Amino acid sequence: MSWIKENKFLAALGGGTLAGAILLYVVGLQGAGRYETAKSEFDASMSEASGYEQGPLYPKTEYRDAKRKAIEDYRKSVESLQADFQKFRPTEIKNVSPQEFTNRLIAANADIRTAFQEGGVAVPEPFFAGFEKYKDKLASGNSTGILDYQLGTIKDLMLILAKAKPTELKNFYRQEQPEESGQSFAAGDSVARAFPLEVTFIGPEKSVRDFLTALNKAENEYFVVRTVRIMYQKKEPPRAADAQFDKPAAKPAAAGGAFSGFVLPGEEPAPADKPADATPEPKPADSSRILSQVLGNEQLQVFLRLDVLQFLPSKKLP
Repeated sequence: MSWIKENKFLAALGGGTLAGAILLYVVGLQGAGRYETAKSEFDASMSEASGYEQGPLYPKTEYRDAKRKAIEDYRKSVESLQADFQKFRPTEIKNVSPQEFTNRLIAANADIRTAFQEGGVAVPEPFFAGFEKYKDKLASGNSTGILDYQLGTIKDLMLILAKAKPTELKNFYRQEQPEESGQSFAAGDSVARAFPLEVTFIGPEKSVRDFLTALNKAENEYFVVRTVRIMYQKKEPPRAADAQFDKPAAKPAAAGGAFSGFVLPGEEPAPADKPADATPEPKPADSSRILSQVLGNEQLQVFLRLDVLQFLPSKKLP
């Protein structure tokens, strides 16, 4: 005890340190127990959640059955849609010789011009079915297959336009394809390949209506109209002078000479207030076409940007 009395500071410091160590030990034991309890509860909950995630849809079997039915219905709708567009998928796109493609191009252009000529449609002289660059040179052998396919779609499009009988074809533009410059087409996740085209023509309202209707009903191609711009050629509004009234049929002149005024048996005498040979005044013809002559003769200038879609092979569903 004499040492403690002689060294009170050291004794107090040592006793405080011992008491703190004992307190920390007790607190650590209690904390470790709570940690082990919490970890045990967490592991149990995690194991239960993992079991639910790996098992069927929970918590009710009817939810699982509803999900399976929804997925199956979606699969059937996608398969049905792919079947509906099967006719727009070419069976085979095969390259031909450059000279063979040129021969087909010349023949198709001649058929298109003949159809326009028969319909009275003016065609610009440079027109060559959108393949003007191949007028004096051959196409690359690696691009003739896709160009030949596109030529067929363009020919059908131009024949549809010729049948609608516009007044004049102003311009036709075909966007070049990657194969023409030695590149390849990358489909990616696309289900169809688009071939952009632009058409400008002049014609009456009926030709525009017939052309757009025929595009929607095309059997061999799938046309998607991207842009339509329609303008009147006339800057002034229609005038009454634009109407062309129907002319009444002219009646034969009354016979003259010694037998003028002679009444055959069965004929009624002429009214007393008019001479017998008086010609009836013609009445204005009443025609329902008068309004259409005033409002329906305007020539429309139409610009159309559209895509011809080549649907790619069906994708196998997972």
